[in-house]
Amino acid sequence: MTARILIVEDEPAIAELIAVNLRHAGYTPVLAHDAASARQQIDAALPDLLLLDWMLPDSPGIELARRLRADSRTRALPIILLTARAQESDKLAGFEVGADDYITKPFSPRELLARVKAMLRRAAPLAADEALEVGGLRLDPATFRVQAGDTPVSLSPTEFRLLHYLMTQPDRVHSRARLLDAVWGDHVFIEERTVDVHIRRLRVALQPTGHDRLVETVRGGGYRLLPA
Repeated sequence: MTARILIVEDEPAIAELIAVNLRHAGYTPVLAHDAASARQQIDAALPDLLLLDWMLPDSPGIELARRLRADSRTRALPIILLTARAQESDKLAGFEVGADDYITKPFSPRELLARVKAMLRRAAPLAADEALEVGGLRLDPATFRVQAGDTPVSLSPTEFRLLHYLMTQPDRVHSRARLLDAVWGDHVFIEERTVDVHIRRLRVALQPTGHDRLVETVRGGGYRLLPA
């Protein structure tokens, strides 16, 4: 089935350029010019991926991303931010609200397609894996659910993949570079500091049940998931 990609971009020329390239690559693009129309599109039919401009006429894209992450129906929706903001602080702000990737304008259609393909590829394989349980945490890739005992844990797609990878190899120390390669794939555009941001978000999600203690920082080494 063709992936349906929602493009939220208020500049018609950029939106159409993105749509044409996605269409030629075999995807189904859908357009929205502001946050309100994007929300209407999402309410009508959940897309497979969201390309979200930071600067929108009615509300910042990162605010829409924040609201989508707070909604159980859209929590797992992959989000790629599009923006002219190139500062590291802006990128980290985007990741903090739950964006999975970040593309700085101007970008080439080739780079955009590579990121879209990588994002969809990373999300798809999880469904084929078996459920895992470590230290009272249970992760089921088939249903995209995480539970700490009887308590459900809400994670973004990136935090889900990160926890999934750590749970496949408990007690092993993983460097930031290794985690980037395993969780983000062959994604050369992501800085190693991004790993720290998502580890922090993962710990916040696990904190209410005390399972944040399982995610250990190894000084000079990286991170590991304690077996219990």
